Amino acid sequence: MGERKKALVTGAASGIGRSAVIALARAGYDVGINYSSSDAAAARTAAEAGKLGAKTLLLKCDVSDEAGVRAMLKKVAARFGRLDALVNNAGTTASWKPKDLDSLSLDDWDRVFAVNVRGLFQVTRAAVPLLKKSKGCIVNTASIAGLRPGPQPLPYAASKAAVINLTRTLAWNLGPEIRVNAVAPGWMEGDWMKRMLQDKYDDLMGKRARATPLKRVVTADDVAETMLGLIEGNRMVSGEIIVIDGGFSSST
Repeated sequence: MGERKKALVTGAASGIGRSAVIALARAGYDVGINYSSSDAAAARTAAEAGKLGAKTLLLKCDVSDEAGVRAMLKKVAARFGRLDALVNNAGTTASWKPKDLDSLSLDDWDRVFAVNVRGLFQVTRAAVPLLKKSKGCIVNTASIAGLRPGPQPLPYAASKAAVINLTRTLAWNLGPEIRVNAVAPGWMEGDWMKRMLQDKYDDLMGKRARATPLKRVVTADDVAETMLGLIEGNRMVSGEIIVIDGGFSSST
C-alpha cells in the first residue's frame, strides 16, 4: 500500500468542512483540519477522521491573518511533506435586514471579504508550492448566492461571486500543474441556514424541498461527495463551478 495522500481543509470543524474531512479520510487521505475558534468541534472532527485511518493535524488559524496562514502551511509541510488537495471552505457572513442597506455594518462587510475572499487567496498562495510539486488540486466553497440574486446578506453574496471569479482566474493562472474548481451549494440543511431563517427554518426548507426536482435540500455530505469527485477524478476539469441544489436552479 502506497503513501496516503495529504489534504488541507479550511473551516473544517463543522458543516461542509467537517464532511469534507471525513470524505477525504475515508478515501485514504491524511488531513490538516483548519479552524478559527471551535476547539471542541475540531477535535471531534479529527477523532472521526482518525477512526477512518487518517493522520490529522489540527491547525487553529484565522485565514484572514496572512502571518498565521504562512505559519499554518509551514506546519503542513513539516508534518505531511506534501499536499495533494486543498479545500478552501472557511467562510463567514453578516447580519442585515433584507433590502435595508443601512442595516449593514461596514466592519461586518470588511470582515466577510477578509475571510471569504482574501483568506481564500492567502491560503491558496501559501499552498501553491506544495500543490505544484504533487500536481494537486483546489476546491473552493462558493454558493448559489454568488450566481443569482436572493435574500442572502449582500457582503456574503458579493464575496461568493468573488470566489467564483477567483476560481476561474486561479485555474487559468495555476494550470497545468494545479486544477482549481468550486462547488456552489443551494439551500443546505443545518446550523448555517437555521441562523439565516430562524423560526421560519422548517417551513421554508420544506417548501424548498418540495420545489426541488430531487425533492430534498442539500446536505453537507452531498457537498463533500462532489468535492471528493473533483479531487479524485475529473482530471480534465478546471475552472468550473458545480451547482449542488438538486436541480432547483435549473427548474426555476
